[in-house]
Amino acid sequence: MSWTRVFVLSLLPALLLLHLFSSEVESAAVKDHSKPLDHKGAAGQVFMPESDASSFIKRRSRRSSRYYEIQIEQRVKIAASEQRREYNEEQRTEQEHYVEEVRDEQNERTRETNEQYREYHYDGFSPQYYWFH
Repeated sequence: MSWTRVFVLSLLPALLLLHLFSSEVESAAVKDHSKPLDHKGAAGQVFMPESDASSFIKRRSRRSSRYYEIQIEQRVKIAASEQRREYNEEQRTEQEHYVEEVRDEQNERTRETNEQYREYHYDGFSPQYYWFH
């Protein structure tokens, strides 16, 4: 069977379905209104006097109370986040200082222990700088 026959046979069920559904639809055309368009009337509906327009804009420019509530909530969340960040930064610096002090103390004790060991084991014969690498 050639590809054209397969193509035509696959289109037949689609055409059958279209024919069945098209009988239920009355019309897809746009209904024509018998009265002609009045351009002045349409312009009158679109445009309004300047005083009405300015009052409309003033009324529409006011924000709802919900907007201000959302703004306040966001500010509170931002402030809380900033406080949390500052607290965590403070805790981190305190921990770093503590670790640095402990490390310095440990290094000092290690240095003192090494000096005591060198002094105790120095026999006076070999040069002393040998012990201070």
